[in-house]
Amino acid sequence: MLQNLSIRNFIIVDHIDLHFKSGFTVLTGETGAGKSILIDALELVLGRRADTSQIRYGCKRAEITAQFSVNTIPALQEWLVENALEDETGICLLRKIMESGGRSRNFINGHPATLQQLRTVGEWLVDIHGQHAHQLLMHGHKQCELLDAWAGESDLAREVASAYRHWQDLCQQRLAWEQHSEQNLQEHETLTWQLQELTALNFSLEEWENLQIEHNRLTHTASLLETAQFSLESLSENETAVLTQLSTVLTRLNSLIDIDNTLEPLCNQLQSAQIQLQEIVYELKRYQQHLDIDPRRLQETETRIAAIHGTARKYRIMPEILPDLLETTRQRLESLGNAASGEALMKAEKSARSNFENLAAGLSQARQHAADQLSGLVTETMQTLAMAGGRFNVALIPIPSGNLHGMEQIEFQVSAHRDLPLRPLNKVASGGELSRISLAIQVITSKAGTVPTLIFDEVDTGIGGRIAAIVGKLLQQLGKTRQVMSITHLPQVAARGDHHWRVSKTSGTEDEQLPASHISELDAAERTEEIARMLGGENLTAATRQHAAEMLGYDKQNQST
Repeated sequence: MLQNLSIRNFIIVDHIDLHFKSGFTVLTGETGAGKSILIDALELVLGRRADTSQIRYGCKRAEITAQFSVNTIPALQEWLVENALEDETGICLLRKIMESGGRSRNFINGHPATLQQLRTVGEWLVDIHGQHAHQLLMHGHKQCELLDAWAGESDLAREVASAYRHWQDLCQQRLAWEQHSEQNLQEHETLTWQLQELTALNFSLEEWENLQIEHNRLTHTASLLETAQFSLESLSENETAVLTQLSTVLTRLNSLIDIDNTLEPLCNQLQSAQIQLQEIVYELKRYQQHLDIDPRRLQETETRIAAIHGTARKYRIMPEILPDLLETTRQRLESLGNAASGEALMKAEKSARSNFENLAAGLSQARQHAADQLSGLVTETMQTLAMAGGRFNVALIPIPSGNLHGMEQIEFQVSAHRDLPLRPLNKVASGGELSRISLAIQVITSKAGTVPTLIFDEVDTGIGGRIAAIVGKLLQQLGKTRQVMSITHLPQVAARGDHHWRVSKTSGTEDEQLPASHISELDAAERTEEIARMLGGENLTAATRQHAAEMLGYDKQNQST
């Protein structure tokens, strides 16, 4: 429900802050006062593209903010959460800023939003009916949704759509299999052989690292042995060995400690060095003992390395990538295996089609029953709206192969006069007739509808008297279950409102050079004056005021009964 609307520097509006209530609200005012500005502002904040010419003259930017309660629209709340635009208070705040330089910015609950996101939210929140507006009821898919909701089969309609998508997905898989079955078979054979080759190679990155280290050592065994022997001889096995000379030095220094005890720390350090060198000699001997020249093992490592390099070169990759290739090959084979059975695909496709057709048949039956009811009720209502002899029909046009919406196309058809044939609703030429027919449909289907706020822009054009009173009553009736707003020139409609707003325009003054539009809610006395003005023009008489009071009194009495 629309709760608040704030308009700044828009066309001839300086600033307006409006607070709306539930029920039926009427907006009246003289021609040219700016009643359509409210509609224009709402359309902009609901996703219509901005026009810089709508910025108030002399201002750098215009700003429109609309606040809605969305507690009763779980689908919208879910969408807001999915798009990270939610507000935990159950409020949806839409805001549009238009800059004089041409830039326009949109916000949803304080978050930057795209124009399409505003439009998406707007479809949940407001349905604007006007003589020249493109209404939701003009679109075939919306007519289908409305009929399904009226029939109480919205869930079944979603099941049908899901079943159709599943069937079509299997159709595409089967067609792809037929087109590529030979190619897939060849690829399957190639990959099977490739998988066998890679599996047989039994390659791992750990083995590859160890293999290279071992091969490098085996290749240089002779050099390693020679260096180890040279090191042992230099340290301990010849007359000038390091340990021999170190032992001699240590013996001579130890003999002098009694003469100069400051030599003792040096002797201790030399003794530690002697021990470390002895340990090194021990480890070198062990290393030398285990370092054997092994031509057979060298040949084995070279053969293994050659096999790995050969496989890697075959697939034009580095050896380190071989494990990834193995996994990719395995996954691709699994994918081909899932799509390889054309027989299984055709069986699944046939089952999916049967499921869709069974669900769609049940939906078609429910639609036909609901279409007959809706056609009769709307036709009956049309007779009271200056369309005597008019007819309304919900046509179910068969679609042999079906589509996302079932086995038929839903088309609202209308004839505004007895002698005219039924035509699609979107082909109705008269704006006034179209608005009244849409009004009749909305009233009848109000319980099944989901859009909480309905706005009717002069739907009463071209009627008066008794018909105007009936239109007012219909709007009042609709306002019991939805928030309804109507811009009207007819006192019969205005008198039926639960709330009454007047739009007026002030001329420019010395302090305010530009004219400005204002909207104010009327109290009982002001409302009587406004209804009287609508009845008799500017020259009000006691009779017109009395007539206005009677109309409002009748309205109040009617509401209490």
